[in-house]
Amino acid sequence: MLARATACSVHGLAGVPVMVEADVANGLPCFTIVGLTDRAIQEARERVKAAIRNSGFEYPQRRLTVNLAPAEVPKEGTGFDLAIAMAILCLDNRALRLDGQAFIGELALDGSVRPVTGVLPMARCLRAAGVRRLAVAEENAAEAALVDSLEVVGVSSLPRCVGHLDGSAPLPLASPGEPPPAEETTDLREVRGQEQAKRALEIAAAGGHNLLMVGPPGSGKTMLAQAFCSLLPDLDSHQSLDVAALYSLRGALRERPPTATRPPFRAPHHSVSRAGLIGGGSGLARPGEISLAHHGVLFLDEVCEFARSHLEALRQPLEERTVSVVRSRGAVQFPADFMLVAAANPCPCGHLGDETGCTCTPRALAEYSSRLSGPIRDRIDLVIDVPRQRFGDLFDGQSGESSPTVRERVRTARARQRRRNPAAMRGARNAALDGAVLRDAADATPSATRLLALAGERLQLSARGFFRVLRVARTIADLRGAAEVGESDVGEALRFRGEAPPR
Repeated sequence: MLARATACSVHGLAGVPVMVEADVANGLPCFTIVGLTDRAIQEARERVKAAIRNSGFEYPQRRLTVNLAPAEVPKEGTGFDLAIAMAILCLDNRALRLDGQAFIGELALDGSVRPVTGVLPMARCLRAAGVRRLAVAEENAAEAALVDSLEVVGVSSLPRCVGHLDGSAPLPLASPGEPPPAEETTDLREVRGQEQAKRALEIAAAGGHNLLMVGPPGSGKTMLAQAFCSLLPDLDSHQSLDVAALYSLRGALRERPPTATRPPFRAPHHSVSRAGLIGGGSGLARPGEISLAHHGVLFLDEVCEFARSHLEALRQPLEERTVSVVRSRGAVQFPADFMLVAAANPCPCGHLGDETGCTCTPRALAEYSSRLSGPIRDRIDLVIDVPRQRFGDLFDGQSGESSPTVRERVRTARARQRRRNPAAMRGARNAALDGAVLRDAADATPSATRLLALAGERLQLSARGFFRVLRVARTIADLRGAAEVGESDVGEALRFRGEAPPR
């Protein structure tokens, strides 16, 4: 006798529908689970057996075999418990209709259903595979209901799930809930002075560029980084779902509700592990901080204090906007389309070029500057100096423009980019343009082209650095509403790379 139920396994953000096949045959009572499973799934035998008995159902006292297909796909976690139990119950209760229905949830010994991580990417995978209905733990219901055209019910226990399926006690469909109220963020107006840094933040937000701020302690670098996120437009529905899926995999939806629309802001401490920053862990890999910052901002404060190996691991994500993590049980790929905002002191003591005076030795200065390698610096579009502010400027200086005012200019500039490059990948932001697409989009004037060529020779720019200057110049032109990139745009872009334009 055979019965089937549907579950799901996730690998990165990609899911694989799993068919749970239960077969009962004559023989000594035993319970076997096969299908390339981990220890948590093998332990499901005891959880499922106790949950069925304690829920008042009859457990088959014969030879029971459960297969999780496809057998060659690695599977892990406790989310298969509910599907295994429903397949077993269907063996003796053919009134249960499991066609087009999937189940995700962990079972307690008393038959209650507990939440699991990664429900949102599983729900997206199941809907793409043609599943129409999904039963999950009540705590996961609002998360799974974000997927369009999928009927989601939250079940509190195994009997409630059975009652819903046989029609004796139908459950209401879950809804995703209301978006959370806007979070309190630092307004750009609260930052006194630092006009050059504010201008760099606006350019970075408009074009999606990476940014490095260098200045002594207490000059306002962290405050500027916190204000940067307030300049970014809200995410669209597809982007919000991508971000929520990553947080779901990490089990971090308490930090960020699945209906949130503001770009994420991640600020890991410099003591973070490589797996915590890039992604990884035992078994199948989980997303790291760079993926949790997808469509948002990754802020590395005191960037030179991070392990150099961690920073070097950012090369591929900064260039390709994805990260590949290889582990013994398989390789996974996570999206990592983030804007890097880094802050650093000019030297170990923090007072190089400051009125206080630097006390570092030449060797200490050389070691400190070498922590940020040339290839990483080459991937940073804007480098700005953030000097210490005078006390008079802190209390009497002009407050400047507010974040909503600047955000409107950023939104207008991004709209120009989308109209100009509707088919370009990654949202058509200037920071993502390459090759012929970038050259066509730049539409540089002859004088701007000459200045850029001269800068490439005099300043010994790499090919990557050359094109990054052109991308920043294109963003500056977008902010002033110009169709062509002019000489002044290229000059400003060169100054923001820490280079003076050649004469």
